Amino acid sequence: MDQIIVEGGKRLAGEVVISGAKNAALPILASSLLTDGQNTYSNVPALKDIESILVLLSHLGSRIESNYPFIRIDAAGLNNYDAPYDLVRKMRASILVLGPLLARMKRAKVSLPGGCAIGARPINLHLKGLSLLGAEIELQHGYVEARADRLRGNEIFFDVSTVTGTENLMMAAVLAEGTTVLRNAAREPEVVALAEVLKKMGARISGDGTSVVTIEGVPSLSPVSVSILPDRIEAGTFMIASALTGGEVVVKHCEPEHLGALIHKLRQTGAEIEIGQDRLTVCGADEIVSVDVKTLPYPGFATDMQAQFMVLMCVANGQSVISETIFENRFIHVSELRRMGADITVSGNTAMVRGVPHLSGAPVMATDLRASASLILAGLVAHGQTEISRVYHLDRGYESIERKFAGLGAAIRRVRG
Repeated sequence: MDQIIVEGGKRLAGEVVISGAKNAALPILASSLLTDGQNTYSNVPALKDIESILVLLSHLGSRIESNYPFIRIDAAGLNNYDAPYDLVRKMRASILVLGPLLARMKRAKVSLPGGCAIGARPINLHLKGLSLLGAEIELQHGYVEARADRLRGNEIFFDVSTVTGTENLMMAAVLAEGTTVLRNAAREPEVVALAEVLKKMGARISGDGTSVVTIEGVPSLSPVSVSILPDRIEAGTFMIASALTGGEVVVKHCEPEHLGALIHKLRQTGAEIEIGQDRLTVCGADEIVSVDVKTLPYPGFATDMQAQFMVLMCVANGQSVISETIFENRFIHVSELRRMGADITVSGNTAMVRGVPHLSGAPVMATDLRASASLILAGLVAHGQTEISRVYHLDRGYESIERKFAGLGAAIRRVRG
């Protein structure tokens, strides 16, 4: 099993180019099921999760041509509505084929994705919404089976803002008869990116980017050629890394407007940030100031940045409170940071972080995607060597992360196991 080895103490400097966003690419690739013809996608990151959904789409009958960062998908031969457990279990986002399969084939059988290290993330809101659109839903033998001779528009209120739920319902509603209104819809940039792709296909969607999204159903959609937007979580990870190491890093090919909450918090810690049209320059401060953080749905502070920001607070001057409001188990990385000398006390969904003079390199184990990134950041600033195991999590969401950090001057390498 691969490991990442980091020798701490190097100041990061230089430029890093941000890859396409996994969380935008997955629903956009799934939306190819809605069309009869070839869709072309550029700026697609070469990641395990992308490979997983391509395998699933191929299983459903799509013809795939991949030459990263370009992907072509032709769903004209769509002939299967069954997404089996062996494929879905590898990635929770596989549930995103449920909406488009139901809209296109009038039937879908998708394995329940099960639990996750950072929380249960149930799909009950997806199923409730599809039922309101007229689908008959059955849960049996670990599968969701949905049928609908004709989906019909309706008003759907999400009890909790859900990104994949909003995306699934949007994709189902674009071919439904009549008007669908999604209330308390997710506002994340990745949801907007999907809506823009659907509109380019011929869908009639308004209000994307707000909490109320309206979809006027159309009879059919057409193939598109689109580029995947930059990954704001990857950009944020490198921004924190620069602030953490007292570095000066230019983060290129990013969308600064998608990073407002993080920019605000990093400036409070003392970092200097210069904003360009598609880039950010982050200069770390001589002394990091402790600040409190509370994760919230977009445009609030992203839960996917919480673990990385916690590392910054581990070596800040003072005490900070980090509140996690999105997922119930997203402090799993705390025990590994403690192994490196961090002073963190967890109570429920709140972590009290007291800054220490330095962290110490140690063998640690990654528990999920963002925790993996946080351990690399901790290794960058620790005294000595950090050995990170179970780094297959990283390959799900960060494209060549060790190469990119090495390009900024980090002493980091992957050891193949």
